[in-house]
Amino acid sequence: MLGPCRRAPAFRSNRRSEPCPPTTPPDHEAPADRPIEALLRRRWSPRSFTDQPVSAAALETLLEAARWAASCNNAQPWHYLIARRQEDAAAFEALLGCLTPNNQGWAKHAPVLMLSVARTTFPANGNPNRHGWHDTGAASAQMALQAAALGLQLHQMAGFDPARAREVFAIPAEYDPAAAIALGHPGSADALPEALRQRETAPRARRPVAEFAYFGKWGG
Repeated sequence: MLGPCRRAPAFRSNRRSEPCPPTTPPDHEAPADRPIEALLRRRWSPRSFTDQPVSAAALETLLEAARWAASCNNAQPWHYLIARRQEDAAAFEALLGCLTPNNQGWAKHAPVLMLSVARTTFPANGNPNRHGWHDTGAASAQMALQAAALGLQLHQMAGFDPARAREVFAIPAEYDPAAAIALGHPGSADALPEALRQRETAPRARRPVAEFAYFGKWGG
């Protein structure tokens, strides 16, 4: 039985945050074929969010989780632009405007929008870092798992305009906008339009391991 949900610790705190009650409907947990950690099964990407704000402490904890991702040469190429709907409505609207119309329709209700940005060069020498996107994705994956542990969920999106995001937020040339992210407390699928409601409640599915993991040679 999970303990009571407590306020997430701020930066540089030595306290451990306790897990919050699961926010994934039981019938929407990942139907894994092999035993995996419950946190991995519970992470998902909702489109419906409640109006409940994400506390500053929780947001700091998510960023701390991203901070400790692995990276090539420890270059740590990940960066995040963060816009909170209540605290900075102008920045929120600017980031919302970078999303595709379909994503705007549901993401506008999330209390937090973010943009992950990958540095494409190594800071030590300016040489190209072809692993920057990979490592930024790893940081975002850690953030997603930490969100699930705190009773939150985040939804990463490819549906946004990178060129517009670069212009609106003055992102330098050696940094690439990678993904848009909606963060919040999951809401009811009934709050979504019918087409999205069906996608929200559809059974979760993944390719079997045999289709992407090969032993000894490509293709198995």
